Amino acid sequence: MTMQRKKNDSEYAVKSVDNAFEIFGFLAGFPSGARIQTLAEQLGLSHNKTFRLMKTLCDKGLVQHNVTSGTYQLGFLSIPLAQKILKNMSVVNYAHPILEDLVRKHDEAVYMTVIQDVDVLFLDMVDCDRPIKAESLVGMRFPFFSNAAGMVLKSLDSQDLLEKLLKKITHKSDRPDFDKLNLELDEIRATGVAVNRGGLGEGIISVAVAVKDYSGKVVGAITLIGPSFRMLADRIENEIIPSLLAGGELLSGKFGYAPA
Repeated sequence: MTMQRKKNDSEYAVKSVDNAFEIFGFLAGFPSGARIQTLAEQLGLSHNKTFRLMKTLCDKGLVQHNVTSGTYQLGFLSIPLAQKILKNMSVVNYAHPILEDLVRKHDEAVYMTVIQDVDVLFLDMVDCDRPIKAESLVGMRFPFFSNAAGMVLKSLDSQDLLEKLLKKITHKSDRPDFDKLNLELDEIRATGVAVNRGGLGEGIISVAVAVKDYSGKVVGAITLIGPSFRMLADRIENEIIPSLLAGGELLSGKFGYAPA
Protein backbone atom coordinates (compact mmCIF):
# COMPACT_ATOMS: atom_id res chain seq x y z
CA MET A 1 0.00 0.00 0.00
CA THR A 2 1.36 3.43 -0.99
CA MET A 3 1.44 6.18 1.60
CA GLN A 4 -0.38 9.27 0.35
CA ARG A 5 0.99 11.90 2.73
CA LYS A 6 4.21 13.50 1.53
CA LYS A 7 7.04 14.26 3.89
CA ASN A 8 10.09 16.46 3.75
CA ASP A 9 13.41 14.62 3.38
CA SER A 10 14.38 15.72 6.85
CA GLU A 11 11.33 13.96 8.32
CA TYR A 12 12.58 10.63 7.03
CA ALA A 13 15.84 10.94 8.93
CA VAL A 14 16.18 8.70 11.94
CA LYS A 15 17.31 10.90 14.79
CA SER A 16 19.57 8.31 16.33
CA VAL A 17 21.38 7.91 12.99
CA ASP A 18 21.81 11.68 12.79
CA ASN A 19 23.21 11.62 16.31
CA ALA A 20 25.58 8.78 15.43
CA PHE A 21 27.04 10.66 12.47
CA GLU A 22 27.35 13.79 14.59
CA ILE A 23 29.30 11.73 17.15
CA PHE A 24 31.65 10.40 14.45
CA GLY A 25 32.38 13.92 13.23
CA PHE A 26 32.87 15.21 16.76
CA LEU A 27 35.16 12.35 17.87
CA ALA A 28 37.25 12.74 14.71
CA GLY A 29 38.42 16.04 16.17
CA PHE A 30 39.26 14.45 19.53
CA PRO A 31 41.77 11.63 18.90
CA SER A 32 42.37 11.31 22.64
CA GLY A 33 38.65 10.81 23.23
CA ALA A 34 35.77 12.65 24.88
CA ARG A 35 33.66 11.97 27.97
CA ILE A 36 29.93 11.28 28.10
CA GLN A 37 29.13 14.73 29.51
CA THR A 38 30.95 16.47 26.67
CA LEU A 39 29.18 14.32 24.09
CA ALA A 40 25.80 14.90 25.74
CA GLU A 41 26.30 18.66 25.58
CA GLN A 42 27.39 18.42 21.94
CA LEU A 43 24.28 16.39 21.01
CA GLY A 44 21.85 18.25 23.23
CA LEU A 45 20.78 14.97 24.82
CA SER A 46 20.47 13.76 28.38
CA HIS A 47 23.32 11.85 29.99
CA ASN A 48 21.29 8.60 29.97
CA LYS A 49 20.30 8.85 26.30
CA THR A 50 23.87 9.64 25.30
CA PHE A 51 25.16 6.72 27.36
CA ARG A 52 22.73 4.29 25.69
CA LEU A 53 23.71 5.58 22.25
CA MET A 54 27.42 5.20 23.01
CA LYS A 55 26.84 1.72 24.43
CA THR A 56 25.17 0.68 21.17
CA LEU A 57 27.97 2.16 19.06
CA CYS A 58 30.58 0.41 21.22
CA ASP A 59 28.75 -2.91 20.90
CA LYS A 60 28.86 -2.53 17.11
CA GLY A 61 32.56 -1.67 17.11
CA LEU A 62 31.92 1.84 15.79
CA VAL A 63 33.23 3.51 18.95
CA GLN A 64 35.56 2.24 21.64
CA HIS A 65 35.49 3.02 25.35
CA ASN A 66 38.75 3.61 27.22
CA VAL A 67 38.03 2.13 30.66
CA THR A 68 41.02 3.82 32.27
CA SER A 69 40.26 7.39 31.20
CA GLY A 70 36.50 7.02 30.83
CA THR A 71 36.61 8.54 27.35
CA TYR A 72 35.17 7.40 24.03
CA GLN A 73 37.10 7.28 20.77
CA LEU A 74 36.36 6.31 17.20
CA GLY A 75 36.46 2.54 16.67
CA PHE A 76 36.72 0.43 13.55
CA LEU A 77 33.52 1.15 11.58
CA SER A 78 33.53 -2.25 9.90
CA ILE A 79 36.12 -4.88 9.12
CA PRO A 80 36.37 -4.07 5.38
CA LEU A 81 36.54 -0.33 6.02
CA ALA A 82 38.91 -0.85 8.93
CA GLN A 83 41.33 -2.72 6.71
CA LYS A 84 41.44 0.19 4.24
CA ILE A 85 41.97 2.65 7.06
CA LEU A 86 44.58 0.54 8.77
CA LYS A 87 46.68 0.25 5.61
CA ASN A 88 47.33 3.98 6.02
CA MET A 89 48.01 3.84 9.72
CA SER A 90 51.57 3.95 10.96
CA VAL A 91 51.19 0.88 13.16
CA VAL A 92 50.57 -1.29 10.09
CA ASN A 93 52.90 0.57 7.75
CA TYR A 94 55.77 0.30 10.21
CA ALA A 95 55.00 -3.27 11.19
CA HIS A 96 54.48 -4.92 7.83
CA PRO A 97 58.15 -5.04 6.69
CA ILE A 98 59.11 -6.50 10.06
CA LEU A 99 56.38 -9.14 9.76
CA GLU A 100 57.69 -10.00 6.30
CA ASP A 101 61.21 -10.44 7.65
CA LEU A 102 60.00 -12.74 10.44
CA VAL A 103 58.05 -14.88 7.97
CA ARG A 104 61.15 -15.20 5.77
CA LYS A 105 63.11 -16.44 8.79
CA HIS A 106 60.58 -18.88 10.21
CA ASP A 107 58.04 -19.61 7.44
CA GLU A 108 55.11 -19.27 9.85
CA ALA A 109 52.24 -16.76 9.80
CA VAL A 110 53.02 -13.52 11.67
CA TYR A 111 50.43 -10.93 12.74
CA MET A 112 50.24 -7.40 14.07
CA THR A 113 47.62 -7.26 16.83
CA VAL A 114 46.11 -4.56 19.06
CA ILE A 115 43.85 -4.59 22.10
CA GLN A 116 40.21 -3.59 21.79
CA ASP A 117 38.68 -3.44 25.27
CA VAL A 118 38.67 -7.09 26.44
CA ASP A 119 39.49 -8.45 23.00
CA VAL A 120 42.49 -8.74 20.71
CA LEU A 121 42.01 -7.60 17.12
CA PHE A 122 44.21 -9.22 14.47
CA LEU A 123 45.01 -6.31 12.15
CA ASP A 124 47.54 -7.40 9.59
CA MET A 125 49.27 -10.60 8.58
CA VAL A 126 52.07 -11.92 6.42
CA ASP A 127 51.34 -15.56 5.63
CA CYS A 128 53.74 -18.44 5.19
CA ASP A 129 54.10 -20.77 2.19
CA ARG A 130 53.58 -23.98 4.14
CA PRO A 131 50.94 -26.41 2.83
CA ILE A 132 49.58 -26.96 6.35
CA LYS A 133 48.67 -23.77 8.18
CA ALA A 134 45.85 -22.10 10.10
CA GLU A 135 43.22 -19.99 8.36
CA SER A 136 43.77 -16.24 8.31
CA LEU A 137 42.69 -14.43 11.48
CA VAL A 138 42.83 -10.91 9.98
CA GLY A 139 39.86 -8.89 11.18
CA MET A 140 38.96 -11.41 13.88
CA ARG A 141 38.69 -10.70 17.60
CA PHE A 142 39.41 -13.02 20.53
CA PRO A 143 39.25 -12.57 24.33
CA PHE A 144 42.64 -11.30 25.49
CA PHE A 145 43.16 -14.18 27.91
CA SER A 146 42.72 -16.81 25.17
CA ASN A 147 45.95 -16.15 23.27
CA ALA A 148 49.55 -14.98 23.54
CA ALA A 149 48.92 -11.60 21.92
CA GLY A 150 46.25 -10.66 24.43
CA MET A 151 48.29 -11.80 27.40
CA VAL A 152 51.34 -9.82 26.41
CA LEU A 153 49.19 -6.77 25.60
CA LYS A 154 47.55 -6.83 29.03
CA SER A 155 50.63 -7.86 31.01
CA LEU A 156 51.43 -4.29 32.08
CA ASP A 157 47.89 -3.41 33.18
CA SER A 158 47.14 -2.91 36.86
CA GLN A 159 45.18 -5.52 38.81
CA ASP A 160 42.33 -3.04 39.27
CA LEU A 161 42.01 -2.52 35.51
CA LEU A 162 42.17 -6.24 34.84
CA GLU A 163 39.40 -6.87 37.36
CA LYS A 164 37.24 -4.21 35.68
CA LEU A 165 37.85 -5.75 32.27
CA LEU A 166 36.98 -9.25 33.45
CA LYS A 167 33.76 -8.02 35.05
CA LYS A 168 32.65 -6.83 31.62
CA ILE A 169 32.49 -10.46 30.50
CA THR A 170 28.78 -11.24 30.88
CA HIS A 171 28.94 -14.93 31.73
CA LYS A 172 31.00 -15.75 34.80
CA SER A 173 31.72 -19.19 33.40
CA ASP A 174 33.64 -17.51 30.55
CA ARG A 175 35.92 -15.56 32.89
CA PRO A 176 39.36 -16.97 33.65
CA ASP A 177 40.47 -17.54 37.22
CA PHE A 178 41.88 -14.17 38.32
CA ASP A 179 44.69 -15.54 40.52
CA LYS A 180 45.85 -17.97 37.85
CA LEU A 181 45.71 -15.20 35.26
CA ASN A 182 47.89 -12.96 37.42
CA LEU A 183 50.50 -15.68 37.85
CA GLU A 184 50.72 -16.07 34.06
CA LEU A 185 50.95 -12.31 33.59
CA ASP A 186 53.74 -12.09 36.19
CA GLU A 187 55.82 -14.52 34.16
CA ILE A 188 55.12 -12.61 30.95
CA ARG A 189 56.15 -9.33 32.59
CA ALA A 190 59.44 -10.93 33.62
CA THR A 191 60.27 -12.39 30.19
CA GLY A 192 58.50 -10.00 27.81
CA VAL A 193 57.13 -13.00 25.90
CA ALA A 194 53.82 -14.88 25.96
CA VAL A 195 53.28 -18.41 24.66
CA ASN A 196 49.81 -19.93 24.37
CA ARG A 197 48.80 -23.44 23.40
CA GLY A 198 45.32 -24.15 22.08
CA GLY A 199 43.63 -20.82 22.83
CA LEU A 200 43.15 -20.01 19.14
CA GLY A 201 42.18 -23.52 18.21
CA GLU A 202 43.18 -27.10 18.83
CA GLY A 203 46.79 -27.76 17.92
CA ILE A 204 47.63 -24.07 17.41
CA ILE A 205 50.43 -22.32 19.31
CA SER A 206 50.85 -18.54 19.42
CA VAL A 207 53.93 -16.63 20.56
CA ALA A 208 53.82 -12.85 21.08
CA VAL A 209 55.94 -9.89 22.15
CA ALA A 210 54.79 -6.37 22.98
CA VAL A 211 55.38 -3.22 20.93
CA LYS A 212 55.71 0.01 22.92
CA ASP A 213 55.66 3.71 22.08
CA TYR A 214 57.84 6.59 23.30
CA SER A 215 56.00 6.72 26.64
CA GLY A 216 56.41 3.00 27.31
CA LYS A 217 52.75 2.31 26.59
CA VAL A 218 51.99 -1.00 24.87
CA VAL A 219 50.48 -0.17 21.46
CA GLY A 220 50.36 -3.64 19.92
CA ALA A 221 51.94 -7.06 19.74
CA ILE A 222 53.79 -9.04 17.10
CA THR A 223 52.36 -12.55 17.10
CA LEU A 224 53.62 -15.69 15.38
CA ILE A 225 51.20 -18.59 14.95
CA GLY A 226 51.84 -22.17 13.89
CA PRO A 227 50.69 -25.76 14.36
CA SER A 228 51.96 -27.57 17.43
CA PHE A 229 53.76 -30.28 15.46
CA ARG A 230 56.08 -27.60 14.03
CA MET A 231 56.17 -25.35 17.09
CA LEU A 232 58.41 -27.54 19.22
CA ALA A 233 59.67 -26.18 22.54
CA ASP A 234 63.32 -26.04 21.45
CA ARG A 235 62.42 -24.14 18.26
CA ILE A 236 60.24 -21.68 20.15
CA GLU A 237 62.89 -21.02 22.79
CA ASN A 238 66.00 -20.81 20.61
CA GLU A 239 64.74 -19.53 17.27
CA ILE A 240 61.33 -17.87 17.42
CA ILE A 241 61.45 -15.97 20.72
CA PRO A 242 64.82 -14.26 20.04
CA SER A 243 63.59 -13.18 16.57
CA LEU A 244 60.28 -11.86 17.90
CA LEU A 245 62.02 -9.93 20.69
CA ALA A 246 64.37 -8.34 18.15
CA GLY A 247 61.42 -7.51 15.87
CA GLY A 248 59.44 -6.04 18.74
CA GLU A 249 62.40 -3.91 19.79
CA LEU A 250 62.88 -2.67 16.23
CA LEU A 251 59.21 -1.77 15.81
CA SER A 252 59.06 -0.13 19.25
CA GLY A 253 62.02 2.01 18.22
CA LYS A 254 60.01 3.29 15.25
CA PHE A 255 57.44 4.56 17.75
CA GLY A 256 60.14 6.30 19.77
CA TYR A 257 60.56 3.75 22.54
CA ALA A 258 63.98 3.66 24.17
CA PRO A 259 64.62 1.06 26.92
CA ALA A 260 65.77 2.56 30.21
